[in-house]
Amino acid sequence: MAKVILKKKNDVQSTALSDVKSYARKIWLAGLGAYAKVGSEGGEYFKELVKTGQHVESKGKKVVVEQLDAANSQIDQVKSNVSGVKGLVEVQLDKVEKVFDTRVASALNRIGIASKHDVETLSAKLEELTALLERVARKH
Repeated sequence: MAKVILKKKNDVQSTALSDVKSYARKIWLAGLGAYAKVGSEGGEYFKELVKTGQHVESKGKKVVVEQLDAANSQIDQVKSNVSGVKGLVEVQLDKVEKVFDTRVASALNRIGIASKHDVETLSAKLEELTALLERVARKH
């Protein structure tokens, strides 16, 4: 009985080995078939791939140009908005500055501090008086 079991084991091993050899052969033949097909149809397939690639490239360029134009348009719009806001801010700052200057001058005037205009007027009068005194002093 031991011999029968050994034969069955050997039969299973040889069948498995035969199956592996068969699959390996089929894989080898499939590779050869693919190689032969590429050799005969490869040139046409390559041309088709190039044509498809050119089509995809032109579509891609078109999309990039459209997106670039849209981005530039948005940038121009933002620049325009910034310029407008900048102008409004400058006008508002000028108004605030004038109001501030007026209020500070008014507060200084109330506590008795002379304004720049008052000092300039006083200086002009002082120069006139000095000139007048010098003329009078020369005459005497």
